[in-house]
Amino acid sequence: MSVTVRIPTQLRSLTGGAGEVTVEGSTVGEALKALDAAHPGIGERLFDEAGELRRFVNVFLAEEDVRFLQGLQTPVADGQVLSVVPAVAGG
Repeated sequence: MSVTVRIPTQLRSLTGGAGEVTVEGSTVGEALKALDAAHPGIGERLFDEAGELRRFVNVFLAEEDVRFLQGLQTPVADGQVLSVVPAVAGG
């Protein structure tokens, strides 16, 4: 499945400045692993040592946080959009 991944500004230096990247994958996890394979270094920013999403990284599939779906195992359909959104803290 061809999936578009929207890249936040903070990670665009790893994608050559691209704000969107198209990758292949049938699940969110496969798509993000393909993103890291195409643009090395992104994976260490997205995944912790256990291979799970870092707590400060949010990934949305069609406006839904994947943590409230099936996490990295969430199926993706051809043409869907994943958005990587870093958490914002402040006070």
